[in-house]
Amino acid sequence: MNYLNIKLKIKDPFAEIVLNRPDKKNALNDLLIKELTEAFLYCSKNHNTKVIILTGEGNAFCSGADLEYLQRISNFSLEENREDSNKLLRLYSVIYEIKKPTIAMVNGPALAGGCGLASVCDFIIASKEYAKFGYPEVKIGFIPAIVMIFLIKRVGEGITKELVLSGKIIDASEAKSINLINYCIENEKLYDYTYEFAEKLITENSLLAMGLCKDMIINLGNLYFKQALEYAANMNAVARMTEDCKKGIKAFLEKQKIKW
Repeated sequence: MNYLNIKLKIKDPFAEIVLNRPDKKNALNDLLIKELTEAFLYCSKNHNTKVIILTGEGNAFCSGADLEYLQRISNFSLEENREDSNKLLRLYSVIYEIKKPTIAMVNGPALAGGCGLASVCDFIIASKEYAKFGYPEVKIGFIPAIVMIFLIKRVGEGITKELVLSGKIIDASEAKSINLINYCIENEKLYDYTYEFAEKLITENSLLAMGLCKDMIINLGNLYFKQALEYAANMNAVARMTEDCKKGIKAFLEKQKIKW
């Protein structure tokens, strides 16, 4: 597939999606959002792909919205802005809901919508020296409206308020201390660590089981307590009937090491 603003590297069982606008610090525009959405949907349907890694070309992960793009949308009508916002919402939703593990390998600044891109991934592995995180939208009279939903789910209401109301930029060490990211790694080891982590995920764990866990995490937040318990019991029963579960239990009982 030919893309203008991203690179898609399929190295089964890995797929690496690279934001490829290094001269613009991989800033978001409408075409980049469209291509990212298409790439994640493609990877979700590719049976040979088991894990998806998102990163940026050059010295940035994603600096947020492109300045030219911001200029254009400032002249949009309300309906045009709604339509455009829904495209960004779809991108975040596709990444968040995909059944395969997703990893943001943050090699540099991830700001505003770029921080949102990282936040909707299952795991964030960041460069200790170069990664930066923040939602500075309030400094230009804007709000991180869509990404805030996912940020609250990731770090809670208190930390979300601190980040979005102050607009401050934090480094990877502080991001790790507030559980915004999962791992803070020396930059020279970032690539190898990310791929080793990805390989461990998919060789030690059932892809089907991880997908079911992701589904439950998404759905439980929409249910009342008793509904959640009933849903969990049903998912427990469904999981027991899968071939992966039968295979895993058999290997466990026979004291055999299982490789997924």
